Amino acid sequence: MDLWTKSVAGIIAQIALLLLSSSHRTTGEEVCDGALVSNLPPSTFRSSSQLSSSHAPGFAKLNRREGAGGWSPLTSDRYQWLEVDLGERTKITAVATQGRYGSSDWLTSYLLMFSDTGHNWKQYRQEDSIGSFPGNSNADSVVQYKLQQPVIARFLRLIPLDWNPSGRIGLRLEASGCPYTSDVMSLDGVSSSLVFRLSPGLRQTSRDVMSLQFKTLRNSGTLLHVEGEGGLGLSLELERGKLLLLLLLRTGRTPSSEPRRLASLGSLLDDQHWHHLAFERRSSHLNLTVDKHTERVQIPAEFNHWDIKQLSVGAVHDVGSQKPVVSKRNFQGCLENLQYNGRNLIELAKHKDHQVTVVGNVTFSCAEPVSVAVTFPGPQSFLQLPAATASSSGGVSIGFQFRTWNKAGLLLTFDLAQEGGMVWLYLSEARLRMQIHKTGRALLELSAGSALNDGQWHSVELISRRGRLTVSVDKEEGGVAHAGYSIITGSKLFFGGCPAEENSQECKNPFNIFQGCMRLLSVDNQPVDLIMVQQRLLGNYSQLQIDMCGIIDRCSPSRCEHGGLCSQSWTMFHCNCSDSGYSGATCHSSVYEQSCEAYKHNGNTSGHFHIDVDGSGPIKPQLVYCNMTEETTWMVIQHNNTELTRVRPSPGVNQRSVHFDYSTREEQLSAAIGQSEHCEQELSYHCMKSRLLNTPEGSPFSWWFGGPGPGTLQTYWGGAQPGSQQCACGLQGVCVDPQHYCNCDADRMEWTEDSGLLTQTETLPVRSLVLGDVQRPGSEAAYRVGPLRCHGDKNFWNAAFFDKETSYLHFPTFHAELSADVSFLFKTTAASGVFLENLGIKDFIRIELSSSTQVVFSFDVGNGPLEVRVESSEPLNDNRWHRVRAERNVKEASLRLDGLPVATQEAPADGHFHLQLNSQLFIGGTASRQKGFRGCIRSLQLNGVTLDLEERAKITPGVRPGCPGHCSSYGSLCQNQGRCVERANGFHCDCSLSAYTGVFCNTEVSASFKSETSVSYTFKELYELRGNSSALPSSIYSDTTLRGENVSLSFRTNQSPAVLFYVSSYYREYLALLINKHDMLEVRYKLDSSREAEVLRSRVRSLADGQLHTVNIRRQADSVTVQIDQNPREDLNLTSDGEFNAIKSLVLGRVLDSDDLDPDLSGVASLGFTGCLSVVRFNFISPLKAALLHPNTSPVTVTGPLVQSNCGSSASANPYAAENTHHLSDQSGSVGSGEPLVNAVRSDSALIGGVIAVVIFVIVSGLAITARLFYRRKETYRNQEVKGVKQEDSQDFSFNNQTDSQNVSCENPKEYFI
Repeated sequence: MDLWTKSVAGIIAQIALLLLSSSHRTTGEEVCDGALVSNLPPSTFRSSSQLSSSHAPGFAKLNRREGAGGWSPLTSDRYQWLEVDLGERTKITAVATQGRYGSSDWLTSYLLMFSDTGHNWKQYRQEDSIGSFPGNSNADSVVQYKLQQPVIARFLRLIPLDWNPSGRIGLRLEASGCPYTSDVMSLDGVSSSLVFRLSPGLRQTSRDVMSLQFKTLRNSGTLLHVEGEGGLGLSLELERGKLLLLLLLRTGRTPSSEPRRLASLGSLLDDQHWHHLAFERRSSHLNLTVDKHTERVQIPAEFNHWDIKQLSVGAVHDVGSQKPVVSKRNFQGCLENLQYNGRNLIELAKHKDHQVTVVGNVTFSCAEPVSVAVTFPGPQSFLQLPAATASSSGGVSIGFQFRTWNKAGLLLTFDLAQEGGMVWLYLSEARLRMQIHKTGRALLELSAGSALNDGQWHSVELISRRGRLTVSVDKEEGGVAHAGYSIITGSKLFFGGCPAEENSQECKNPFNIFQGCMRLLSVDNQPVDLIMVQQRLLGNYSQLQIDMCGIIDRCSPSRCEHGGLCSQSWTMFHCNCSDSGYSGATCHSSVYEQSCEAYKHNGNTSGHFHIDVDGSGPIKPQLVYCNMTEETTWMVIQHNNTELTRVRPSPGVNQRSVHFDYSTREEQLSAAIGQSEHCEQELSYHCMKSRLLNTPEGSPFSWWFGGPGPGTLQTYWGGAQPGSQQCACGLQGVCVDPQHYCNCDADRMEWTEDSGLLTQTETLPVRSLVLGDVQRPGSEAAYRVGPLRCHGDKNFWNAAFFDKETSYLHFPTFHAELSADVSFLFKTTAASGVFLENLGIKDFIRIELSSSTQVVFSFDVGNGPLEVRVESSEPLNDNRWHRVRAERNVKEASLRLDGLPVATQEAPADGHFHLQLNSQLFIGGTASRQKGFRGCIRSLQLNGVTLDLEERAKITPGVRPGCPGHCSSYGSLCQNQGRCVERANGFHCDCSLSAYTGVFCNTEVSASFKSETSVSYTFKELYELRGNSSALPSSIYSDTTLRGENVSLSFRTNQSPAVLFYVSSYYREYLALLINKHDMLEVRYKLDSSREAEVLRSRVRSLADGQLHTVNIRRQADSVTVQIDQNPREDLNLTSDGEFNAIKSLVLGRVLDSDDLDPDLSGVASLGFTGCLSVVRFNFISPLKAALLHPNTSPVTVTGPLVQSNCGSSASANPYAAENTHHLSDQSGSVGSGEPLVNAVRSDSALIGGVIAVVIFVIVSGLAITARLFYRRKETYRNQEVKGVKQEDSQDFSFNNQTDSQNVSCENPKEYFI
């Protein structure tokens, strides 16, 4: 027991020691919250003004009551400020504010500014956007704000924005932080630099880490150059304020080629503020960081074993040389904490380490030039300066620099002394323009420069001397404009805009306002002191930010996703999503569906489509072929050779390796396969004396690689199981040689094959083949690897049914700080319910059905709740599928519902934009279990990732996986009397009762008829009708006696007269549809064998014009309606009793049995029909479809040639019409040494067979031609006996028109004009 007690005591002591040391370590490394302001002397405080000596800035210390209890300025407006000098650069982590003690004076919001020098202030922004900080609500409480990113600065300035409306500005403050130490050096940009050479014997690693801080006013220069052996190096250079990573290859002291750009990062890096740079190299890639943004860069393979020999800072030096070797300008500015693999190079330079060489004028301090800029942020901003007094030369000289993102804006204006005119210097279309205006007209216009809205500093000079006016941009590099004109300024110069006073004669601005920065202003070659302007000692101004440039690059980093191009103005950015495949304010949402299955349910038919398997995710869209001709929708992905390809033996080559390149990228292939329910790929090998798998020692002759990346080795063949080293015949036991598991392994001198489908998705697609037994004499072989085919979409039908308002599914937190998109389908009978909800401490996101006709998307990212609503004119609780797509990004929020117009809400330009959530994600309900959703939710995707609702529903009470009942939503896709059939996942169109075929019963069934073609559909044989002799006659024929018919068909012909359609009966009654001699439609009814046929003739003419025409005939008893194409419907009443008794057969084309026909109709019917018939329908019978698609199972007899075609398609009317499909790029061709063969293996033996086949074909063709000529002569003789037939141009229709149409019909027919 004592031993156990001692052991426990020892363990407790060790734990306590560990906790104590951990506490000390944490305190030393992480705690940085000491008070920075409370112990400073009053002299370190400055302010814009003070109300009195007791309201001086020195009293503005937190919780102090000296003086008047804090600082208050003389005037409470937004031009006031309070400044604190911390004495040295310090790490600041938090700021706290408090009102003036015992008063009603406090701030409600303010801006924070930081500086190292007391000039060139930089505004601190939360989330890179929010500029203002929340203040106080009374005079005594303390409000502290912890900075998200600590700031290193010496000076702190606070600018009041709003204050207690019942008081005035009053402030006490404190800043928290800790001391900051660093090593600094300055480079003059001329000859100064630093060189660090690694020790020759030092062992190199595959990982190098460099980091530093830099600040500069120059937008170009070499910052860092790293070089190894062979002149291979990497360089970090500033170019137009951006940091470029360049690859350099030098021979001697000169570059052997132009530098290759690997990456570009950062922007506006010439703002004279500190920027952080980190460079981490790992063998094949490197991570480049500028400030808070990191980019992963893939580097060439040469760097995998690259040893760094020398590191140059501020210039490029050759290895072993102290002289720069490139002509680019060197870096000018300050560097801080330069680290390489943990070594402080500036400290080594100070101590004159032998590995570090200091070149030129290098100082170990940061000497910064003072440059005072002014920012024009808004519409009321302007700067007014006095014009120079007239000089002896009487000239004018005005200069300044500006930078902006806007294409337009007024830069400078003034009136002309003694002339009454105005001068405007302004930007228009990013060009500098000058206009002199007087008495309502322009006296002079000049322009110079271009693309001046690039955010760079541009210098402008306006000079007028000795009768010559000059305007220049960028020291004549950007452009110069001259004019023979002289001007004299008035008393005032206005920069950026005009005062708000109306009817000002001194300043008028007919142009846009200027938003941007200016600096280095000069009048008559004298610099303008902007600090005096700030102190109201010189000129006048409104709404300016003096001693800072507040420009922000909203495109760095770009918020445009998926390759969208970012452009910007001073206040906003815009994304151009053209050709990216994505849409929305930030190019976030894909414009394509995620699968062929989804395209099918939009009503599309077969063709090439772009699919985006992960929606808004990182995988780009891919072009595939969607085959929707079958009941199953197939996605087909091609590779560079899907043809049967012969392998020819080559001397000295024992194996052939064949590689396949697919039309999509690796990540696209993997995602498409993973999303599909089933995938397959054909693999076949045709052989003659070429073995495939089995060898005497057991190792295969051939194998293939399949699966992700380069694939894994597989030794089985199509149709067999993985690892079996068999072919399909071996698995089935039907190989030609029972001793082997593949047909080809029988090694016979005759052609055979081993073919089958590969269906194991983990081994797909086939990447390459290795064929081993192709070099022996007599060996011949060919292979084929078909395209990858997949069907089904696991995500599209993933659904859950919520049967209670209290039921819900929960998932992990939805992480979508900057951009979020949610899409799903729902159907319900409830009037309201929450689809989705995720909460944070203050933030949230929610999508709900707020009423039976309205969907609401609401969220809060810190700017207050925002709602986007879409109202539907139709009820949404109709138990049909409705699609919802919601998106939220830094620019806007949008909501789409079905095909209704999208609703949007813009986000605040300078508001919060990080969505911070921390609760579980609730689907179909809320955390409070109120306002839950009752119904189905399907295909729920968040940022392109599908949530598995079915799997979660299996283990959740009140929720059922799956959701039946799709025909209510998709049944309308089944056209032309097609019937929607429900399935567990989806639906199917049953076209058995339709004259059409296809996935949606919308593919016409058409055939080309020749004069001898006859299609006969038999309803019932006579003996079937007589079988029930005991019944009454009416019941005997009840199923074949009709009181009405629905007849529809389409045709295209140049023949007249011609019978299109004929129905006969056992009682010598008939229905005939024909085109008469006048190219008009006739409908002949003979419903009483004892009476003559009744002829109904349409008034529509020119039906035998070769164009497609559609006819619909409907009879109900004695009422008949006829409609042709889009012509008005024509009506008629028959005189017969209206019963069509005991129908026998229906004939299309030539009527072979014409005994029951009237003599005149018999003559026309015997001619047959030449042309096209399509989608023929008689009540519920489709005879043409039965003949073409089901000839063996239908009571159909076909005589003569019947060729299925698309002649019934409206598109075929114009044979030159282009197909509206997208085609994959042509990737056919041989692979390796193979030679594509189409549908055959061409060999010497096959060639002999081909010659024999040709000879036989020639003989048979000659006999056929002879028989045809004989038949034509006989047919011509027969048809010359038929009168009244229109002569046709067709070779199959050479008849003479000798009599009128009355000779064709009966002697006294009854004709009714409809």
